[in-house]
Order: sequence, then structure tokens, then C-alpha cells
Amino acid sequence: DLDECAASPCKDHQYCLNTDGSFSCKVCDASCVGCTGEGSDKCKTCASGYTKEDEKCTDIDECNLPEKVCMKENQDCVNTSGSYKCVCSEGFEDKDGTCVQT
Repeated sequence: DLDECAASPCKDHQYCLNTDGSFSCKVCDASCVGCTGEGSDKCKTCASGYTKEDEKCTDIDECNLPEKVCMKENQDCVNTSGSYKCVCSEGFEDKDGTCVQT
């Protein structure tokens, strides 16, 4: 078997998996920018919204940062994978970018 992976045939966001007589390109974990294999522990660097923790790229919980990310009144922060979103608190709804009581 020839190791086709030695020639790095895959794209930047993929890693190469050598197989008998061939190879396949697999997509890197969402937490990675470039990788050497499967999983968040094989990242070359962590994607935006992720930080290296115990050799793995883990999601940053922007809602638990000391500095508030959702600044508008009656608005709550919801953490998402690699990011966050600001939503109106319970009992409030979005009216032209402002959270007003329902």
C-alpha cells in the first residue's frame, strides 16, 4: 500500500485517511482550523469561539464571561457552539430590535 496521505492531497479543513490501495479526505471537527485527524483533540488551531483546554478545542461560553455580551435591556444570552445569541427574556418580544413586554 502506498501512503497517498504523505503528499497531503486533502483541503485545509480536512484530514487524510489512508486506506488499502487508496485514501479518503475527512472533514475536521467544527472546533478546528486545520487538523491532523478526527476529533477536537487533533486541531492544528482552534476555530473562533473555541479555546484549547486539556489538549482539546472546547467551546467558549460567552454568556459566562465577566463582560456582558448582550447589552440591551430585558435580553438574555444563549450560548451556542462556537458563538452565542441574544434573545428577549421571558415575557418580552422583539419589536424592531428592542425587547418589549408582551
